[in-house]
Amino acid sequence: MKKQLLALLMGTTLILSACGGDETDNKASESGSTSGDATADAGNEVKLYEQKCANCHGQDLSGGIGPDLTAIGSKMSKEEIETLIIDGIGAMPKEQLTGDDASQVAAWLAEKK
Repeated sequence: MKKQLLALLMGTTLILSACGGDETDNKASESGSTSGDATADAGNEVKLYEQKCANCHGQDLSGGIGPDLTAIGSKMSKEEIETLIIDGIGAMPKEQLTGDDASQVAAWLAEKK
């Protein structure tokens, strides 16, 4: 019984952490707080991607649970990518990144052609 409960807790933790942080992480990055390591610093888009997106889209952008993003810039503009990041689509949750963080990651992904 204890093994089943432990397995359930571990599985739930893995699922909940798979697509990024919780809402408090998003509010901290919106307000410019530096308490977390996912703030809108110049050149930080790769780190933001790794923290909030790579679990579903792959460390190398090749996809997984989420679609392949290796050439997303040839299909979508920065503005379209930013809208998807903020609003979500399908199984992708909304507001994984917001504000400057979403804009930086969208600009970086738009360069992928």
